[in-house]
Formats: sequence, C-alpha cells, structure tokens
Amino acid sequence: MIDSPTPSELLGLAQTTGDAAAELIVARVGAVETIDTKASNLDLVTEVDRASEELIVDRLLAARPDDGILGEEGSSVAGTSGVDWVIDPIDGTTSFVYGLPGFSVSIAARSQGETVAAYVHAPAIAASYSAALDAGTTHNRRTARCSTITDLSTALVGTGFSPDHDRRRRQGEHFNELIPHIRDIRRMGSAALDLAAVAAGQLDAYFEIGLSEWDWAAGDLLVREAGGQVIAERDDTTGRAFIAAAAPGIADEFFAKLRSLGADTV
Repeated sequence: MIDSPTPSELLGLAQTTGDAAAELIVARVGAVETIDTKASNLDLVTEVDRASEELIVDRLLAARPDDGILGEEGSSVAGTSGVDWVIDPIDGTTSFVYGLPGFSVSIAARSQGETVAAYVHAPAIAASYSAALDAGTTHNRRTARCSTITDLSTALVGTGFSPDHDRRRRQGEHFNELIPHIRDIRRMGSAALDLAAVAAGQLDAYFEIGLSEWDWAAGDLLVREAGGQVIAERDDTTGRAFIAAAAPGIADEFFAKLRSLGADTV
C-alpha cells in the first residue's frame, strides 16, 4: 500500500523519535561498558548504539508499520508504504565513548526515493536541526541559513576521518594541500552534525570521503533547505560516498578546489 504523508508529518515523527533516542544516549555519555569494533579497529560500536537504534526502529514502526528502515547497526526492513527511514542512532560514536560532545542522532525520511524530512539532534550541545522539503531548515526551532561568505580563503571548513586506514592517509594528504586556501579546519566527529552546522552557518563548508548513507542522508536535506549546495557521489562497488557541502557564495570554488586536489576520490 502506498500512502502520501506530508513532509511536515514525517518530520514531526522524526523529531519526537530522535528526542527520545537522544535522552537515552545522553544518560550514558562517557560511561559505556561494552565497546566493539566493526569495519576496522577504529570503527567503534557500543550497546548504546544498538539500544538507540532499537528504540528508533520500534517507535517509527509503531507509528508507521508499513515503512521501510535502513539503520547503521543492521536494522533493515523492506517497506510497502513508499516511505523509508534512514537512521544513524549515534553518529560520532568515538566522541560519545570518550565523553566528548561531537555526536548526534540522525534521522531522514524518504518518500518515493526522495528525502523529504530530516532531523539531527546533538544532545550534548543542546542543538537540534530540522528540515522538511520546500519548508526550509531550522536550528533549535529558529530559521537557519547557510553563511553569506563569498571568499574561500576565509572559510571555516568541517571534515571527518574514515575508519579505513588507506582513506585516512589520503585524507591527511588532502588536508595538507587544502589548508593554505582556507581559514581553518574543524573536526567534530559526526558527519551529520558537520552538515547541520553548514546549514546553520556555523561552518562555511564541509567534505568527507567514505561515508555511508545513514551518515549524510539527513544532513544533505538540511543544507539544501538552508540554501547551500551539496555534492553526494556514491561508489557503486562499496556503497561509500564522497560528500561535500558549502554555502552558496563559495560552493563552486570549494568543489573545484577539492576536485583539483583529488579529494573527491572515495
């Protein structure tokens, strides 16, 4: 059965669900008992990641039992409604484990394959970012827009490191070449939060390689609805993606610079 919920309806469900997951998570910051690894010894996962994903999936399917689910920690449900949810229960698990604030809950809703609602909640810094298709972006319930910067040399750029050792080496080389062309680089630890920061004008641009869909699905809509530009190029073999986002006044120059450095190689 195909239904047609509005983007605002889906966003409302994402918000209440994300807030509940954030409440569960923040009570356990820096006090995790079980820590495992996934793709590499740098890619951490905890029992709290799994509990958060279980909570999110249970709440979404209780409200909309025919929807599909794609979650970082293995939740995969084939839906029949035409709506699919892409969720990251804790984006920035390493920061979470170490008691640092750079982690978030990320939830995106897609209708007929198009992202129509997005919610990113970073509870340690009391920040929430929301977007619904054609309705704009908000930061803590207030209208958010990308920065008005027009000079790349004064741009504050966010990024992240892949847990894959070869990607990390290449990223280090790209950063070394990029630094002379921008103001500075920031590393918060959560791709979803980095993208949200671009949408809110807290960062001027962002890029990263090797991201999975749940890392960037919500942030992509946040940036676009805030007036920014996004590149999302997926490698069909690995499923990993090169993601870059920027304020409109520097987007073309920033994207061209990344490509000239080879920083877009997944």
